[in-house]
Amino acid sequence: MFAGNPAIKGQRIHPLPFVFVPYASPPTPPCLSVSDLGKMPTFKAILLEGMGVSRELSLAEIFQLGYYWETKILLTAVKLDLFSVLDSKPKMVKEIASRIGAHEPTLTLLLNALVALKLLTKTGEDFANSSTAEKHLVRHAPQYIGHLLLLHDAEWNNWGRLEETIRSGQRSVDRHVFETDPELGSNVLAVLHRIGQQSGPDFAKRLQLTGPVHLLDLGGGAGTNAIAFCQVYPELRATVFDLPATLRLTEKTVKDAGLESRISLRSGDFNADTWGGPYDAVLMSDILHYQTFETNAALVKKAFGHLVSGGRLIIKDRFLDETGTGPAWTTAFAVHILVNTQQGGCYKTADAIQWMTQAGFGSALELEKTAVVQAVK
Repeated sequence: MFAGNPAIKGQRIHPLPFVFVPYASPPTPPCLSVSDLGKMPTFKAILLEGMGVSRELSLAEIFQLGYYWETKILLTAVKLDLFSVLDSKPKMVKEIASRIGAHEPTLTLLLNALVALKLLTKTGEDFANSSTAEKHLVRHAPQYIGHLLLLHDAEWNNWGRLEETIRSGQRSVDRHVFETDPELGSNVLAVLHRIGQQSGPDFAKRLQLTGPVHLLDLGGGAGTNAIAFCQVYPELRATVFDLPATLRLTEKTVKDAGLESRISLRSGDFNADTWGGPYDAVLMSDILHYQTFETNAALVKKAFGHLVSGGRLIIKDRFLDETGTGPAWTTAFAVHILVNTQQGGCYKTADAIQWMTQAGFGSALELEKTAVVQAVK
């Protein structure tokens, strides 16, 4: 049924910059500047670390890490939907201000900064989108990614309470932003599905499934993985398990892919409700960092009970290394989880292996360093 030791790459609904980068590449850090990232020393330094090259930061790089100005300029422009207003036709400040309900002199400062960031162009008194902004930041564009940036903006105040959280050890968030703003959650999930379609088939091939397989994609979001697997493996059937609100989008994506006969949807709380089955394989992709250590241990044990003999549990997540100081992006992600979730955390692959062993799996191993763990029943 299964062959080889595949390298797994999946995605969950958590919207972060890493979704734009092939998994084989060093993970992209959160946006430090939108002006020509490739030329930024800090960006280069983080990429070098991801490739195993280590050196201390320069003073200039430390200053760069401390600046958030450009990030907030971009997020504000997206929230104002400036780029959609400028779609296909240059406009003067007066017209833009009228369209979005803004103060002309202060809006001019923002527009000029966006020109300097290469997101807008300026000819005389007319402002226009750059080609990149036109492609990715105009709301009706097929490759619009603004919803992800709107999520970052929605989490901005949470980051402002980081010092308080570190001092007290108490989290200030009682619900994830997707619970308080379901529409934003649905929009972000749709963007992640579109992006995930590019890497989904390669992910499925690396899994190396053979014969008739029933796959459970637990917390499978828009069904991106399930769709890719069915497209690659003609004999595979899949079940996507997620919350009812999420599955409204999943139903549409599965129908659009013409796979209603091979992909079933099961709604519920995967911690509390039964999953159906039994299954030949269970995939947990980027769901465990939202939960506590104890909850994850119980979830892995539950997976054991829903697998056939010889079935495989695959966990793909953002794991920290044994020192807790790498990979660089994941250490920052761990802080992100701290300030933006009620009880989530980043774990180590040793933690996942412990959950699997205690659940009764006969073998458990790390397939891909700080990324993928597998166990066989």
